[in-house]
Formats: sequence, structure tokens, C-alpha cells
Amino acid sequence: MDRTRGERPRAAARPRSWRRRLPRWWPLSLCALLGAAGGASYGLLAPPQYAATSYVVVVPTKWGDPATALGFAQAYGRVATDGAVLAAAHRVSGLPLDALRGGVRAMTSPDAPVIEITGTAGTPGTSARVANAVAGALAGTGNGTAGRTGAEVLVFSRATVPSAPVSPSVPIATGVGGCAGGLLGGLLLLVRPGERRGTPGAAGAAAVPAPAQGSAPPPRGADGALPGGAPETAEGAVR
Repeated sequence: MDRTRGERPRAAARPRSWRRRLPRWWPLSLCALLGAAGGASYGLLAPPQYAATSYVVVVPTKWGDPATALGFAQAYGRVATDGAVLAAAHRVSGLPLDALRGGVRAMTSPDAPVIEITGTAGTPGTSARVANAVAGALAGTGNGTAGRTGAEVLVFSRATVPSAPVSPSVPIATGVGGCAGGLLGGLLLLVRPGERRGTPGAAGAAAVPAPAQGSAPPPRGADGALPGGAPETAEGAVR
């Protein structure tokens, strides 16, 4: 029985021994390693994405003015990804509506009547086709109302087939994953509680000093004199 009781504390202390052997910053290195592995896996397994960009410009007609063209450029940039424009692009190019809806975005400039249309797809040729189809459909939609708006829409530059993907490469994805994992590991080190040294009860008892013990003053009589004519101490004289 005594031997069994003595072995229990040793068995309970064994799981903590391997933790104490590790350096204190082990969560940082572990999280950085896992993040780098995840980023490398994403770079290897994720399909590449290609992007191509075409530009559309809005110019004023004979009776229009540049300010009107700039205002309509902002408006056309907002409707470039609308259902009517995408339907027209689908009829002309034959591309699926889902590919057009999820693979195109439009951006405008606040000081120039230019609309930037970017098509994104899994192959270089498809990305260029998406951008050119939406740009042509937007120009056709805008020119259909040029007589009333005073602004004409022209395809300024057609998209070309990209030569490189825009998705991150394996080294970039690995570096980003490692940085993210290292950041997470650093946060874990900040919120990790420090190792306790000693027992809290003993530390608290040692921190609080014991009250000083002194001799109690002798009792006095009704007239304040000490009994038996005992001499009054210096402490009693002060009181």
C-alpha cells in the first residue's frame, strides 16, 4: 500500500516532464510549420486562375459635355455586371451565364470616363473571352441609348490572353501560410499562462508579515494608578 501511494505522484508528474523539456517557444515554431505546410498544399492543389482586362471609354456626343460622360461612366460601371449586360454577352460569346456572373468585375475611375472590365477563369483564353464579351455587351447597351443620354460607349482596348496566372505560386503561398501560422503561435504565447512556482498558499503566507507581539499594559485602578505602587513605564507615561 505504501509503495503504491508513493508511485502515484511520480506517475502524475510524468506527463508534465516532456513539456518542461521542450523550449518555451515551441507553439510558435509548430504553428509556423503547420501554416507553411497548409500554404504549400494550397499552392499545389488549388487550380490556377487567369485574369484578362479590357477597357471601355465613355465619350460625349456632339451635343453632350465631358461632365455628362464622366457621370454616365460611373453609371455604366455599376450595370456592367447586371443581368441584362451578362445576357447580351452570353448571346454573343456562348459562354455560360454562371461563368460570366462569377468571373467578371468592373471598376471605374473617379476622374476619367474609363471602365475597367476584368474577366477571371481557369484558362487564359476563357478569361480573355469573358472580358471582351462583357465589354462588347456593355458598349452595345450604352450605345442603344446614346441619343437620349448624350454619351457614347466605345471599347477602348480589348483584352489579350494572359501569359501567367494571377493565383499565388507555391513559394508565395508557403510564405503567407508560414507568416499566418507564426502570428497565431505568437498569440498563443501571449495568452499562455506562465509556469507557477511554489504553492500559492505558501507564497501568500510568506508575503504577509505576522503582527508584532508585545506585552499588554498592566491594569490600572479607578484613579488611574498602577496597583501596588508599581513604577510607570515610559510607554505608560507617554500615554
